Amino acid sequence: MSVPVVTPALDLIQNATTSIPGVREAWNKVGELTLVADRDMIVDVLRTLRDEHGFQQLMEIAAVDYPSRGSRFELNYHLLSLTRNSRVRVKVHVAEDEIVPSVTGLWPVAGWLERECWDLFGILFEGNPDLRRILTDYGFQGHPFRKDFPLTGYVELRYSEEAKRVVYEPVKLPQDFRTFDFLSPWEGAQYVLPGDEKAAPHSPGAQSPAPPPEKT
Repeated sequence: MSVPVVTPALDLIQNATTSIPGVREAWNKVGELTLVADRDMIVDVLRTLRDEHGFQQLMEIAAVDYPSRGSRFELNYHLLSLTRNSRVRVKVHVAEDEIVPSVTGLWPVAGWLERECWDLFGILFEGNPDLRRILTDYGFQGHPFRKDFPLTGYVELRYSEEAKRVVYEPVKLPQDFRTFDFLSPWEGAQYVLPGDEKAAPHSPGAQSPAPPPEKT
């Protein structure tokens, strides 16, 4: 019994810009199929890929931040076709003040993936029934995966013995944590590292720092 050979959807790339409304660009590089779609047409493009081209599963929605671009965010929808043994990536460019149509009507799992993009990048999705934070705390300020987000954040939390609860405070960097020494100890540090005092050299014939106990 011969097994049919399933080839990747290379024909999709050749005709995508004409056969799928909303697709502006298409290419195949190192075996990866990529489409670029209009933001307001993303639902129709993904529905066509699912219903007419056999890409049944939505595997991931990932965002990338390019602050220097006019449309700083790039959304990547990754689809999988089990019947065609192929994957396709659909890119959408989004400006900071633009809203993306939700695809939860096509794949309910997109609700969680869109929440991640909102939480970490601040990308809004129209039609998502539960667009709340999912990875950061409810009182978190900002979106931590943006390139202009400070590494230290805006607030810090700690357990307060006085209030007997976790409290939020503006970020404070104590002076103890602001003194950095980038000199490698193997290159001759000018101080004794913690623990090195145990290995201090002794003069020849000097008594050992810890003589063995006498036997009784």
